[in-house]
Amino acid sequence: MLTSMTGFASARGEGCGFSWVWDLRSVNSKGLDLRLRVPDWIEGLEAGLRAALGKAVTRGSVSLSLRLSREVGSVGFSLNEEMLQAVLTAMARVEDVAGAQHLALGRATAADVLAVRGVFEVGEAEADTEGLLKALMAEVPALLKAFQEARAGEGKALFAVLDRQISEIERLTLASEAAAAARASGQEEALKAAVAKVMGVTDAVEPARLAQELALLAVKTDVTEEIDRLKAHVAQARELIAATKPVGRRLDFLMQEFNREANTLCSKSQSTELTRIGLDLKTVIDQMREQVQNVE
Repeated sequence: MLTSMTGFASARGEGCGFSWVWDLRSVNSKGLDLRLRVPDWIEGLEAGLRAALGKAVTRGSVSLSLRLSREVGSVGFSLNEEMLQAVLTAMARVEDVAGAQHLALGRATAADVLAVRGVFEVGEAEADTEGLLKALMAEVPALLKAFQEARAGEGKALFAVLDRQISEIERLTLASEAAAAARASGQEEALKAAVAKVMGVTDAVEPARLAQELALLAVKTDVTEEIDRLKAHVAQARELIAATKPVGRRLDFLMQEFNREANTLCSKSQSTELTRIGLDLKTVIDQMREQVQNVE
């Protein structure tokens, strides 16, 4: 089944004092373009994600973002022992001086001591980056599975559209074959009339040269090869959209071949009906080409 280059997946998780949100999405691109927005302080995370994405995706502009948040319980507290000892020593000295001068001081509490700047420090606990990396990478397979399922769902819809367009190209190809056959009798009568007109004006035309020119004209207006190639392209297109591997590039090239044959068919038509069919072919081929741009 076809896979689209358009897809989206998201996930949430928590662990190691953090909570996080994954956001993975992609759109069409000529090649594989990976754009990651992840914390750079988690060593090995970006490299691991690029490797995983490179195995899962072959084409597309892929954007992956990871938003990390500290959990409430991850705030750390610490007591600066040196500063505490310095404050207690200073307090004892103050009490000594006050006592010598017969001054009465209020009793200091533990809260008063902790309120002194530098004694009690509040900050974030040191992150377990190794454990966090493992927790994050453990979620990647499930995230990629959801992402691939989304792209496969888009691909299923693409398959239905392309299948209809291929059938329409096939119908128009067969119609062009019938129109070319119907055109043959009219061309023969037109050639006979033209020859009669030339021979009526002059008898200087050599029979061999006349036969050569008539044969050249017949070759220039023959569309048998174009119709045969269109039929072959239709068969190849059906094989490609039924393939189980990425075929976007090959389909894109095939659309160029389709368009080339349709252009030649129009230039050789020599028939209003055949020209109309050729133009209809070009319209359907162009519509199909736009859809093919989304195939991986």
